[in-house]
Amino acid sequence: MQVCSYEDFIRLIQKKVGIDLSSYKEKQMKRRINSLMNRNQKFSYLDYYKLIESSQKHMDEFLNYLTINVSEFFRNPLQWQVLEKKILPELIKLNKRIKVWSCACSTGEEAYSITMILANLTDSFKVLATDIDETVLNKARKGIYEKKIAEKIPSLMLKKYFSQIEENFFEVNKEIKKFIDFKKLDILKDPYPKNCDLIICRNVMIYFTNEAKNKVYKKIYDSLNNGGVLFVGSTEQILTPQKFGFLPIQHFFYKKT
Repeated sequence: MQVCSYEDFIRLIQKKVGIDLSSYKEKQMKRRINSLMNRNQKFSYLDYYKLIESSQKHMDEFLNYLTINVSEFFRNPLQWQVLEKKILPELIKLNKRIKVWSCACSTGEEAYSITMILANLTDSFKVLATDIDETVLNKARKGIYEKKIAEKIPSLMLKKYFSQIEENFFEVNKEIKKFIDFKKLDILKDPYPKNCDLIICRNVMIYFTNEAKNKVYKKIYDSLNNGGVLFVGSTEQILTPQKFGFLPIQHFFYKKT
């Protein structure tokens, strides 16, 4: 098959690596792919596909850039304060053991953020953290970050849950790592975990088509326990949450009714 269009290209990518790019917004995805093509001096989808098919290095570069791995500790801190002070205490009252799913966890900052908060509230919880990209999952499992994270993490948490290694890095302590299970999962096609009390799905939906968003919201609803909560990103408020069975309880937080 000769790749002569974007549609041909994404069909081959799905066949090659199992990622369905048709569920991502076309304009944004084309811009990202074209940027990679220009960087590698490939000026057709055919030539670029041949490059990534024949070179693992370039395939890894493509997958890493494609999956938009941007993360940080306590991103939008006011929302994390609401989670800590209002949402989690209510969930803990309802459940003896809290199950959290951080989907599209990237390099682990989000998963470690929720784990540190929960560790200050209870010792009966488990966090599942998933991503489509095995490379970033490996980084997340190591839990080693540059020292600039100290600007994002409260000083008491940094002191309690991290160890400084060498001069410019911090490593998450085993005390926190033991609560998290990092696994590969594609939220567009793979089965979701069951019986979750909190699902954190932030800064993911903005890249999906409306059809893909609807599918994901329905699957998230089924994945939550009754009374469970979905935590979304700052630009991802659900316009008609009732359509999916959700009740807005705070800005960016939705409860399964």
